[in-house]
This record gives sequence, structure tokens and C-alpha cells, in this order.
Amino acid sequence: MTHKKIDLLKELSRSPRALPRRIWLRQSLCAGAALVLPSSPFLALARAYSQSPNTNPPPTPAASPLVINPPPQATSSAATHYRFTPKEDAFLEEIQRTTFQFFWDSADPVSGLIKDRSLARQQDARNVASIAATGFGLTALSIAAERNWQPRDAILARVLTTLRFAADKLAHEHGFFYHFLKMDTGERVFKSEVSNIDTSIFLCGALTCRAYFANEEITKLVTALYDRIDWNWFLQGHPPDSPTLSMGWTPERSFIKSRWDSYSELMMLYLLGMGANTQPLPPACWDAWNRPHFEFNGIRYIGAQAPLFAHQYSHAWFDFRGRHDKYADYFTNSAIATEVHKIWCLEMSHQFPDYTEDLWGITASDSQKGYTGWGGPPLIGHPDGSVIPCAAAGSLPFLPQETIAVLQTIREKYSSQTWTTYGFVDAFNPLTNWASPDVIGIDAGITIVMAENARTGFVWQHFMSNPEIHRAMEKAQFQKNS
Repeated sequence: MTHKKIDLLKELSRSPRALPRRIWLRQSLCAGAALVLPSSPFLALARAYSQSPNTNPPPTPAASPLVINPPPQATSSAATHYRFTPKEDAFLEEIQRTTFQFFWDSADPVSGLIKDRSLARQQDARNVASIAATGFGLTALSIAAERNWQPRDAILARVLTTLRFAADKLAHEHGFFYHFLKMDTGERVFKSEVSNIDTSIFLCGALTCRAYFANEEITKLVTALYDRIDWNWFLQGHPPDSPTLSMGWTPERSFIKSRWDSYSELMMLYLLGMGANTQPLPPACWDAWNRPHFEFNGIRYIGAQAPLFAHQYSHAWFDFRGRHDKYADYFTNSAIATEVHKIWCLEMSHQFPDYTEDLWGITASDSQKGYTGWGGPPLIGHPDGSVIPCAAAGSLPFLPQETIAVLQTIREKYSSQTWTTYGFVDAFNPLTNWASPDVIGIDAGITIVMAENARTGFVWQHFMSNPEIHRAMEKAQFQKNS
């Protein structure tokens, strides 16, 4: 490892995620490969598809889409005839309700901003919020209102507090918010960037609230927040004939050179921009980012050199089930990527014997050496046998039976280490008996939202009813699968 990487890791361990998440990942990649693939009916289907004549990487934007019809075990209860058993559903309810308590307790009473991270067993004195955690929190408030976890009037008041502060008092640049903020004042901290992806997560949460609560003031606030965003501002400096967005902006250094130019969690960003009522992104942006085909022992899928969350985040709100654009069926693609990730973890069981059929999953998380971006395939970072609960929870809609088995194993066998006031800790290592003392907002967020989508499709249903989202899907030329 170079001195530069060592210094970077030391800096991050002192101040977790002080750099933009995606920039950090790009700077800390470590290439690797997994080779042996156990048998699996779903993977056999994926392999057969990947070897068919029309699955080569598309030579032009107009190439045939990567579309397959997955078997039931590869998709969610909301997407197929699979239904969680009463015991499984009660377990997911417990996970969601306990995880929601983090968002309820971690919101500043004045601003409504959600703490970036907290001790898992109790609140602490840390006062740094993240705009992304706040977006997940808004979505969680909608779920909580539907499930009566708190009085509806109290939840509605919390939503309004957050949206009023964001609209009237929170500093922004061309409508985009800073990544990390002081909870009570909204002041920028860590010299963090103006982040379009984290602002997009906030906006997804706000749009979920607008659709669900159907409240006049919420509608006005969310619409004003959306309409003031100048999506084209981040196009500055884009390569000729490739309109991609910069990953961020700081007042000290202007636009970040790295761009949203390859498959990742970026789909929500481009779709929100294309569907906007004012200053929308041109439809050409949808064709401008790359969709690289990865291969795992003969199985091809669109992937990224990034942790598993890259296949999850946009799906938290955008319902890609049963539809495709000219390139891919992204829901099926994420199901394939999740299954491949599981098998990849099992391939490491000779090194980390805790990894089994019912215990696997690595994504960006805390570790014994600080916050780290790890996962695969291809190998990213340095896995050490740790298990990250939100890796499985965030993939519940894609592989419900297999991921809920992981969560049940964690709850039943490692409860003393992993189960706390706010649900699962961020990460733990059965081999060393280490467990993170914290819950991280974005990891708790993907857990509660994807669990709800797997159970009922509630978030998908309401978010997708927004007219801007309909417009975006049309501009991206999504069609129903035949």
C-alpha cells in the first residue's frame, strides 16, 4: 500500500467520510477477482442469458437491452408471487420499527436535520447531520405514519419542520445542499462538498412525503425545493458530446474533476434532473454515462467498481421492476449483482469461515480500522470477515428469501453484539468479536426503506406517483418488459 493510501485511511479513520463518498471509493480501490462459482438455479439462468448472442456490450446507445425474466427467488415479494411468512413479516416489522427510532431520536428539534451517525445504544453529543440521512429520514417518516409508529400529527409536524428549514434557512448552491451540516444551524462542516447525489437522496425523501401526505404546505415546500435546483450547473466542464455531471463543488476548489460517468447509484440523480419542471437536464445525459459489463465466472451484468450499495440506492425510490430502457432491466441486473456478491462472499469462506449461506454481505461501512469502502466482485478494499447488515437488508427486494435468512442469523446468533436500541449496528466481525458502536444514517436508511419495499412496495408506490418521475422515465425511454 502506498504512503498516500495509508495517509488517506488514517485521515478517514479520524474523521469518517470527510471526503465525498464516491471520491473516497475511487481513491481506495484495490482490484481483485473471485473464481469458483457454486451451482445455483438463478445463476445458471443468468449464465445462459449472458452467453446468448445479444448480450455483448452495446456498441451504440441503440443496442438491444439486457433484459431477462428472473425466477421468483431472484426478485422481491412485491415483484413476484413470493410472500413473506407471518414470522418473517413480523421480524421485518421489528427491524423497521427499531431502526426508525434512530431517525426519530436523531433529528434536531429546530432544523429537523438527521444526525449522520450515533451510538447504536443511545444518543450522543455528536452534532453532525448529513443531507442524505435527512432524505432517508423523510422517507422513514412516511413509512412510520403509514404504520402508526408515532402519532400522525407529530410525524407531520416533523416533516414540516425539516422542509421549512431546508427551504428557508439551509444554505445551498443553485439549489444543491452541502453533504455534512451542523445539526442545529445547518452550517457546513468538514469543508464538505455541495453534493448532487446526497441532495438527490434528500429530494427523493421529500417527494415521497409530498406524494404520501398530500398536504398543501408540504406540496408547496417540496415543489419549491425541487424547482429551484439548476441541474445544468453541474454539467460545467463536461467532455464534448458527453453531458455528465461533476460529483460535487466546493467554494475552495470549484467543481470536482471526477464525474458521474459510469453505472452506480447515479440513476436517481439523472432521472430527477431530467424530470424537473425547471432547468431540467437534457435527455442526452441518460445516454452519456457508461454501463460497463462485468463478468463473474461467465455471468455478465452491468456493474461498478464500488460496494454493493451502488446496486441499491436508486432502487430505494425508483421502481424499475418489470421495465427496461434501451440498455437494461436494472432491477434484474441488481438481483444478479446481489446473487453474485453472495457467491463471492462464500468463495472467501476458506479465509473467513463465518461466511456461510446464511451469513454474508459486505458494503461500505465501519470497520475495526475506521470507515471503509469494501466489497466485490471485483475485490475492493480488504475484507476481514466482517458482516454488514445493511448489505443484506438493502437487497431485500432483489433476493428476499436469501437476505432475510442473513438478517435472521444475525439477530438470532449474534444478538448481543449486533442488536441495539436502534436496530442493527453498522457492522460486526464474528471472527474477532468486534462490533461497531455506531449506527450510520444512510445504512439505517437503506435498511428501513428496502424492507418496506420488499414487504409492500409502499415507497415505490408513492414516490413513482410524482409527475416529475413519470416525465423522467418517459424521457429515459423506459418500457414495460414483454
